[in-house]
Amino acid sequence: MRARLAVLVTIVLAVGGCTGDEPTSTDKATDDLEVVSWWTSGSEAAALDVLLTAFRTENPGVDPVNAAVAGGAGSQAIVALAKRLQKNDPPDVWQTFAGRAVRGYAERGVVRDVTSVFDAASMHPTIARSLLRDGRPYGMPTGAHRGNVLWFNLATLAKAGVAVPAAGYSLTALLDDLRRLKDAGVTPLCLGARDPFTTVELFENVLLSAVGVDGWRDLTGDTLDWRGSRVQAALRSFGELLGYADPRADGLTWDAAMKKLASGGCAFASMNDSAYGELVAGGGREGTDFGVVPFPGTGGGFLAVVDVFVAATRADNARNALAFLSVIGRPAVQAAFSRAKGSVPVVRDVDVSALPAYQRAASADLWNLPVLMSVTHGQAMSPEFQEGFYDAVRTFVRTRDPDSFADTLEDAVARDRVPPR
Repeated sequence: MRARLAVLVTIVLAVGGCTGDEPTSTDKATDDLEVVSWWTSGSEAAALDVLLTAFRTENPGVDPVNAAVAGGAGSQAIVALAKRLQKNDPPDVWQTFAGRAVRGYAERGVVRDVTSVFDAASMHPTIARSLLRDGRPYGMPTGAHRGNVLWFNLATLAKAGVAVPAAGYSLTALLDDLRRLKDAGVTPLCLGARDPFTTVELFENVLLSAVGVDGWRDLTGDTLDWRGSRVQAALRSFGELLGYADPRADGLTWDAAMKKLASGGCAFASMNDSAYGELVAGGGREGTDFGVVPFPGTGGGFLAVVDVFVAATRADNARNALAFLSVIGRPAVQAAFSRAKGSVPVVRDVDVSALPAYQRAASADLWNLPVLMSVTHGQAMSPEFQEGFYDAVRTFVRTRDPDSFADTLEDAVARDRVPPR
């Protein structure tokens, strides 16, 4: 699936489009809007409904169509979108990620400049920059998820006599606790490996723990030594963690894995904080049923997963498309969306005091820590490198061979450096 997806993404980015940006007098007013996303789980659907409801309130008479396509991290939605763009039949707006994902669409002219509804001054500067090409914005973020977090079931830990993780929780301590849980007959680590991004996120967090914020900048600057001691240490730790993963992981989606955590079927899970929305939607109570800490060794940075909506250059309903993006940026909408989704707002004027404790803390970290873009979600690097990253992780899971892992990543770096035609 990942190879097929990479090919289709490459085809999409090769599809040219007219470069018109703002709706013109020839763009007729309509009463339709097609919105494509991959938000179909309980918390995701509720969060998307926040956006659709807010749009309907501001645009009476317009009927937005929810054309969501199920599949973790957009695996199916992106394939469907690629086929439509090949046919010059884009939806009006669609979901993607910040950084290289947005810029790739902008470079080929298939999405429009959204300057008219974009207030860079009110937005987190790192995230605002991630949406720019040639100084102009091409998408609107719904919020920021933190990728480098670790979740745990409080009752399961207590039953096994494992202390609740606190600030400064180390990877060594986590591995020791996983061993104790396994000895107690508990499934130590939940993983929804049916969605491949979950395993890659786990490695991404371990890698960040090993290389730190500066090392992450080396990675995104193509200077990280994939055969160096820091990556070797990350691979060793990753291999150890996989040894404690749920033996049924291959049959679980990410949200099913979080439901298993919530029910006590496993003790820990490394997952971006989409998990928060899902745990709460399932009736879980923060501090009573579940807890969360930064993934061990990564507390000095905020590894961001930023969902973005873009508007098609050739949108049938161009005015409504930009109106939808405008609604997303409203402070009240950002707050309501975040409450449902588990993310945090990315604009300054949002009052987060009514959000739960975890989200208030995550919001403070977003604004006070270095913000790093995720490789797993196609924000920090090209589609070619992202594909190589997935391939390398899959290869290591199968072989436990650091050299094969490095070979795959070095090939991906080489492909990433080839200028586009």
